[in-house]
Amino acid sequence: MKEAIHNRYEFVVLFDCENGNPNGDPDAGNMPRIDPETGYGIVTDVCLKRKIRNYVETAKEGEDGYGIFIKDSVPLNRSENEAFKTVGIEDAASMKTEDLKKKVKALKADGVSVDEQVRDYLCGKFFDIRTFGAVLTTCVKGALNCGQVRGPVQLSFARSIDPVVPQELTITRTAITTEADAETKNTAMGRKYIIPYGLYRAEGYVSANLARKTTGFSEDDLELLWQAILNMFECDHAAARGKMAVRELIVFKHDSELGCAPAYKLFDTVKVDRADETKPARAYADYKVTVDEARLPAGVSIHRFS
Repeated sequence: MKEAIHNRYEFVVLFDCENGNPNGDPDAGNMPRIDPETGYGIVTDVCLKRKIRNYVETAKEGEDGYGIFIKDSVPLNRSENEAFKTVGIEDAASMKTEDLKKKVKALKADGVSVDEQVRDYLCGKFFDIRTFGAVLTTCVKGALNCGQVRGPVQLSFARSIDPVVPQELTITRTAITTEADAETKNTAMGRKYIIPYGLYRAEGYVSANLARKTTGFSEDDLELLWQAILNMFECDHAAARGKMAVRELIVFKHDSELGCAPAYKLFDTVKVDRADETKPARAYADYKVTVDEARLPAGVSIHRFS
């Protein structure tokens, strides 16, 4: 396993959506998520992590150490069972509890429990576990319980800079399915939900302390994370999402493991303002992004990527 990072980081991501639905809400007919009290748009952290996972899986396809644990239609127990086999447990699910307890006790090596061996294997194999952590309690039996891995990287919900206006557009389906439809010339009507434009801001955290203690998140992993954030919409284009792009990634680097200042003070130095308040924003150029670097505490440096 590579050496874990030594520095704490915070970061701000600015991304926009034009004529699309950045994150549909299944409880509201898949309309764009909004704060009902303010009208500000919302994109969940789960949505953003999915984009990051998808990019890493595409960019590092098949490369050892960069697998993705949370995948569509892939049972988590399948990956966990592979880890159990590496430590000498062939089929934990079918073993009797007493036999499993004896096996787990016998396989303890150099003071390292089987649970810790399994966690180390999974962290080494899967990028998203090293990054975001995972719940590994889906296979719990007897003395075997891999517990939870708390990841060093966390993301907030993204919120739009200004209120967004969801629009419901009616669309017509001209393709027909059956011969009966052909005879009656039936067509179907549908709906599509978009926002004309929205600039969103998400904030995130990278804990060097957790990286060292739990997953071994390394400098190479960190560079891949920045790359994945900048490109998370480039491999994920869809008609429903319209035109989405990451416009800027602003990274604050501390010169220590535990950091030199509270995260909120660093986030407060980043301001996003409308260039012209008299007209609605319809492009990234309608905003002005500034960072008050004079307010940065000692020991904190800033890096801006676009």
